[in-house]
Amino acid sequence: MTTKKKRHITSLAAGRPPTARKPKSISRKATKTLINAHHVLEKKKAQAIARGDRAAEIALESEIGALGGIEKYQLASLQGQRLDRGGDSSRILMEWLNSTGLTASPKHTRLKMLEVGALSTKNACSASGLFDVERIDLNSQSDGILQQDFMKRPLPKDDSERFDIISLSLVLNFVPDALGRGAMLLRTLDFLRQPSMQYSSSLRHFFPGLFMVLPAPCVSNSRYMNESHLESIMNVLGYVKAQSKITQKLVYYLWVRESDAQSPLAAYRKVELRSGHSRNNFAVVLSGSSG
Repeated sequence: MTTKKKRHITSLAAGRPPTARKPKSISRKATKTLINAHHVLEKKKAQAIARGDRAAEIALESEIGALGGIEKYQLASLQGQRLDRGGDSSRILMEWLNSTGLTASPKHTRLKMLEVGALSTKNACSASGLFDVERIDLNSQSDGILQQDFMKRPLPKDDSERFDIISLSLVLNFVPDALGRGAMLLRTLDFLRQPSMQYSSSLRHFFPGLFMVLPAPCVSNSRYMNESHLESIMNVLGYVKAQSKITQKLVYYLWVRESDAQSPLAAYRKVELRSGHSRNNFAVVLSGSSG
């Protein structure tokens, strides 16, 4: 009878069970495919819920689960933030702020940032020293990120609970319907400091502000959205565009809250701005108000 040769473990990683091993990197193509598929299924699920089709909702939940659920989606999103794939989007915000000479200083109180849809506690904003960052996400995957739905977050009791800047990086496009996206943009006003807030000369051109990142096709190839239409929507909410950058894949904006929202709030419906079969259906709808 032969005896099996005992295998010597040369590292802790080698001795871990397979479920504890570091997940393999997802290829760029697989990352994009997974994220797109997840968005499509979430949109269909929201539509099923809206029409009360419970059977379709359950079937779509099963399809989302088969893709790996929100955990696999977040892993794909984290892969997209790796430096070898362009890095995290908050670097662009820091480039804009640093270009004006704004840097961390012990003489200045840190600014308050609310990062919605946070995936990491180690991005450029977190490392800058400029901000005290509060991070939230629907499905937190890390210590330091509160599991919370921004749309259900308790409203601030006073200005001490409001923020100088809110980050919505690749968040708005994940909201499954146009009315929900409009509601999210409107809700940012509840959590930002008032436009009358007094900032120093080095800060007032950026704060209180909203940093927003979208996939470029949401603006450049949508049937219902373009640059001027988005700017018009933001303007009625009291935002003015301070900075923007468009790349092949992403569009980055810094919107500064310069006034209160228009009252009564104008309604923005889905209106076709571009025709063609190759267009996507990204849209933002504001239901408006009667004043």
